[in-house]
Amino acid sequence: MSEIQLWTTIFIVLSFGVYIYIAWRSRVSETESFYVAKHGVPTVANGAAIAADWMSAASFISMAGLLAFLGSDGSVYLMGWTGGYVLLAMLIAPYLRKWGKYTVPEFVGERYNETVRTVAAAAAIIISFTYVVGQMNGGGIVFSRFLGIGLTGGVLIAAGIIFIYAVLGGMKGITWTQVAQYTVLIVAYLIPAVAVSQQVTGFPIPQVSFGTILDELNAIGAEMGLEQYTEAFAQQPMINMFLVTLALMIGTAGLPHVIIRFYTTRTVRGSRHSAFWALLFIAILYTTAPAVGAFTKLNLLEGVKGTAVDALPQWINNWATTGLVTIAPDAETINSVSNSAADGADLTINNDILVLASPEIAGLPAPIIGLVAAGGMAAALSTAAGLLLVISSSVSHDFYFRRIRKHADDNERLLVGRIAMALAVVVAIVAGINPPAFVAEVVAFAFGMAAASFFPAIVLGIFWKRCNAKGAAAGIVVGLGFTITYMIWTLDVFGTTANDYILGISPQGIGAVGAAVNFIVAVIVSKLTSPPPKHIEEMVENMRYPAVTAQSGSRTAPAGESGSPEGGTS
Repeated sequence: MSEIQLWTTIFIVLSFGVYIYIAWRSRVSETESFYVAKHGVPTVANGAAIAADWMSAASFISMAGLLAFLGSDGSVYLMGWTGGYVLLAMLIAPYLRKWGKYTVPEFVGERYNETVRTVAAAAAIIISFTYVVGQMNGGGIVFSRFLGIGLTGGVLIAAGIIFIYAVLGGMKGITWTQVAQYTVLIVAYLIPAVAVSQQVTGFPIPQVSFGTILDELNAIGAEMGLEQYTEAFAQQPMINMFLVTLALMIGTAGLPHVIIRFYTTRTVRGSRHSAFWALLFIAILYTTAPAVGAFTKLNLLEGVKGTAVDALPQWINNWATTGLVTIAPDAETINSVSNSAADGADLTINNDILVLASPEIAGLPAPIIGLVAAGGMAAALSTAAGLLLVISSSVSHDFYFRRIRKHADDNERLLVGRIAMALAVVVAIVAGINPPAFVAEVVAFAFGMAAASFFPAIVLGIFWKRCNAKGAAAGIVVGLGFTITYMIWTLDVFGTTANDYILGISPQGIGAVGAAVNFIVAVIVSKLTSPPPKHIEEMVENMRYPAVTAQSGSRTAPAGESGSPEGGTS
């Protein structure tokens, strides 16, 4: 066992032990604890859990790699994901928390009807499966490189750990496990970033110092056949940049595994405060990612430029065994680098390895390399657990309890939920071993699906009383169906290339168009059919506006808010 494998094993075993211990201490036996932790999670802890749940393997493992190769065009991921979180926190989460239900399909079911609930539950399962594929693959990448375990074995181990603590503790266990995972992932991300910043620029704050190397990075990138790092719209047309940003933004605001986290606070005000803490915790990593991408790309290019193939750095040979780094068969020296084998470059680097390989590329010691590996696993596990819970709740609560066994007791519903989670893990393992794209791109597909399905139904459900069940159902089905069809058509198996994209719109951006289709269909169908019942309109009014007393005209606090420990009196 190498020194890197030893330290990776130590950090991963220790962190996994903590996660399983927390789940064991938090194990539950009732549905309210399993799905929403009895609405009793403190705001700061919930903020950290939301950050860990939301910052998946795509954020930790893949985003800096995309920024490294896409340059300023990669900023769509930063703008879309962070902007979407603000949209979610301000526009949607507080209203859904006031409604006070377990899941997004449950809100949709009560706002519209049971048919729409079933449609929404099916959409939640499809979206969550797509998202969890990226997390499983990210976990497999960590294991295959740092522990010498193949991708298949790595995915199996990651899935097993997630299943154990998600099944034991449900939302309660997942919440406190995610707090621990956020701590691990942010420490693992910042330590090498600070070390590399000091090494390259002599200044230890990467968010500030990476601007000093951009001219040098542009120059060496041009010599190696790469686009200018700072040139806008160098690799994507402006319309696609806009649509990808919008799809990620409104997709974030429609993600069921993130929205459900806002149900776990004690009050509506607590959900708003959780949003603030989560955004702060997210910003720490998201302001560091561009620096990590820039520093790693510079170290990478300087280390291989003009180097003979038999004299390449050891880290390339290490990663080549995983299949994520390849050297052209006819290459004698490295004069060109790409992240796509189709470009015919001397050296092809998978986007997903740059963060994990960054300490090796910079020559940092083995303990830091092992810590980064543990951070990557924490990011993958935290999000995957939340996604599996959404799948479990959709099957158990929205399908089984609402459609098949309306009189099922708590024990029966929990058993069905845990069985559904086990089956979801099996499917996720199969897809995670053979993902359709890079981790961040697979995750972007899930965001596009959420944008095209949940976001319009939720926004119309909150802000337009006239929207009815037929309109909402039609919008979800047509919007999601349109988006998935376009995504499948763009897969390489059909021979489709970027040159074939309609109006240059990539599969990552089509969700924004799908959302527009959803809105249009929902409005037209709602206008052509009967309005919702009067009691539904009153429920919407009650959710959106506080009650006003007849005598004083003063504001009446929503239930659970007045005198709360998180917000004080109203």
